[in-house]
Amino acid sequence: MTARGRNASIADWPERVQWRRRRRHSKPNVLADTPPSLPPPRVIPREQHSISRKQISPNALRVLYRLHEAGFAAYLVGGAVRDLLIGGAPKDFDVATDATPEQVKQLFRNCRLIGRRFRLAHVLFGPEIIEVATFRASSDDGTGEREMDNGRLVRDNVYGSIEDDAFRRDFTANALYYAIADFSVRDFVGGFEDVQQRTLRLIGDPEQRYREDPVRMLRAVRLAAKLGFDIEAATAAAIPPLARLLTEASSARLFDECQKLFFSGHAEASLLGLERHGLLSAIFPDAAAALAADASGRCRAMLLNAMRGTDWRIAEGRSVTPTFLFAALLWPAFASHVQQLLAEGHPLAVSEQRAADRIILRQCERVAIPRRFSQPMEELWFLQSRMTTRQRKRVFRVLAHPRFRAAYDFLELRASVVPELAGEAAFWRDAQGGDAALLERRLAEAAVQVPTAAPGKRPRRRRRSRGEQPSTE
Repeated sequence: MTARGRNASIADWPERVQWRRRRRHSKPNVLADTPPSLPPPRVIPREQHSISRKQISPNALRVLYRLHEAGFAAYLVGGAVRDLLIGGAPKDFDVATDATPEQVKQLFRNCRLIGRRFRLAHVLFGPEIIEVATFRASSDDGTGEREMDNGRLVRDNVYGSIEDDAFRRDFTANALYYAIADFSVRDFVGGFEDVQQRTLRLIGDPEQRYREDPVRMLRAVRLAAKLGFDIEAATAAAIPPLARLLTEASSARLFDECQKLFFSGHAEASLLGLERHGLLSAIFPDAAAALAADASGRCRAMLLNAMRGTDWRIAEGRSVTPTFLFAALLWPAFASHVQQLLAEGHPLAVSEQRAADRIILRQCERVAIPRRFSQPMEELWFLQSRMTTRQRKRVFRVLAHPRFRAAYDFLELRASVVPELAGEAAFWRDAQGGDAALLERRLAEAAVQVPTAAPGKRPRRRRRSRGEQPSTE
């Protein structure tokens, strides 16, 4: 198309859009009916809320204005509105509209359509993606574009009104709409008051909503931890008896949700929330069992220290990896299993490998930990027993290991709750200082003297142990 042709098309947008909208609305059984007896939405005018366009991504504003100028409804929606109302800085800006994904694509050359079960439009601005979703209906229209499986929503491409869309969202705090037409906030479900009161409340019957998507239980804990909100009583009460439903969720999806739980800067609060609402045993059964049997409190202290350390690194802008945190969550189970295998007479190396394989395989049945993280976890665990050595060659071999720094940090984590490991942590802290000559002297002083054999007898060869049994803390 020539530049002149493109300009002509742009000039014709309002008329063409109105024709498409009339045609779409005239089709029978395309749009679900609005739920009956809905209360009128509350409209919070610009002067009564704190959202300013200066706080909104310029790219999101471009999308909103173009949709509005083309005759479509255009709203900023979801977490961005919620975060702006409480003075936060949203990372993502999502848009809701009555334009279909295909119509959005016609308006934006930098748009791509994604998803088959949940059709969405992504408008690309370099590294920033503005997600545009069409209003979804709250009921089926008989076209086959909405599918349920055992009460779980698995496909939803039935489009409806903004009222429909608001009532099918998960939490009231996420069902607020900022209108670019007049800069007001539209509230259909009481979310504005809940945000002001810092309350997380499900829309509709909690049991039904959790059955539709069990991962909403994890989202409730994550958002409460992130925002400092309280989970409303009925919303919280339905979680423990339904926690078992998470075992039916995709293990890959649960890994993604765990990433959000533990690597958004609120890992400690998320862990405590999972435990408080009975969800930890559903996704990390070994960690939950270790905490339940933790009479000394060392296991709990170690895990909380790991979570605090992760939160601190994120606050400082430092890198984090699931390897370290998942290794801490599963360490008590791994160490306990190693001790059982050693008691059965297996060598240390065999015991460690078998224990690691079993623990990780069992965990992956719930949360699919990718191999790029599980393999370094094993190395980090195995190095703990190697770090008990004081033999010169082995010490320098451990220092040269590519996972040494992470293994040392893990040893420090263990030492933070096990005073007996303080000397071992101090040795490796000094060993990595760079003074090889000093390290050589220290190793010579710590060398074990082998007794001289009696005359006429062959000296007994000292057995080279691969290390001591790992502590369960």
